[in-house]
Amino acid sequence: MRIAVIGSTGQLGTDLVDQLTRSGDHQLLLLPHERLDVTQRDQVHAAVAGMDVVINCAAFVRVDDCEEHPALAVAVNTLGALHVAQACAAHGALCTYISTDYVFRGDKGTPYTEDDQPTPVNVYGATKASGELMVQQAAPKWLILRIASVFGAAGARGKGGNFVEAILQQAKSGRPIRVVADQWMSPTYTRDVASSMETLLRNGATGLFHAANTGRCSWYAFATTALQMVGLAVAVEPISAADLIRPAKRPQDASLACERLAKITGPIPPWEDALHRYLVEKGHRSA
Repeated sequence: MRIAVIGSTGQLGTDLVDQLTRSGDHQLLLLPHERLDVTQRDQVHAAVAGMDVVINCAAFVRVDDCEEHPALAVAVNTLGALHVAQACAAHGALCTYISTDYVFRGDKGTPYTEDDQPTPVNVYGATKASGELMVQQAAPKWLILRIASVFGAAGARGKGGNFVEAILQQAKSGRPIRVVADQWMSPTYTRDVASSMETLLRNGATGLFHAANTGRCSWYAFATTALQMVGLAVAVEPISAADLIRPAKRPQDASLACERLAKITGPIPPWEDALHRYLVEKGHRSA
């Protein structure tokens, strides 16, 4: 397949490129942010001509910054998604859009399925939910993957790393560690998303899928598990989300059910297994 990866140097994009390259039978077009700005419609149309699949990993992901700069969030997450979808429609390509668990309010009480209606509580979630709608209405062939609480070796381009690395750095520096214990999510290892995505593409899958590692945990549990796995005996203070003053509200529990994906790709590894493999990959612990 001829596959364009928009945002190819980001946290997910990096592992997608690695996965698709190792398979050896895809022709890849790498489109990092420096080469393609999804807010520029004509630029997008010209860039993806001749592709069979376009994977749109471009996103404005800094949740609090989205709250303070909503126009930019709309331009990238919503209108950018529309530009890519329209280009895919013009060139007959499958439009693949990466979305988020933050499209949900977080008050369901059980993990969200693909049949649950988005009800975002912040600008980031609203712009990504709108991006999903743009893709569905503009692209005849589309594939949407919702991921959550992402961690990968490359780190988030817009965040300067990821949650796991931030916790380990704090622990090694001796600074106090305070982590929210009353918000839950489904951690997502980018290597597992990349593998699942290639399987979906090979199977000709279309539609909406949740793609996170199996299980759910609080941010506090995620942090303490990471520290235990690397052998750092550091105290972590559990706090409430209400103790933090942040511009954007977060869902209390936006964990994802991924049974639809598992029917095609097979069982998705538990988040604990994914975290262990990530720590090995980054050299924080041995296999």
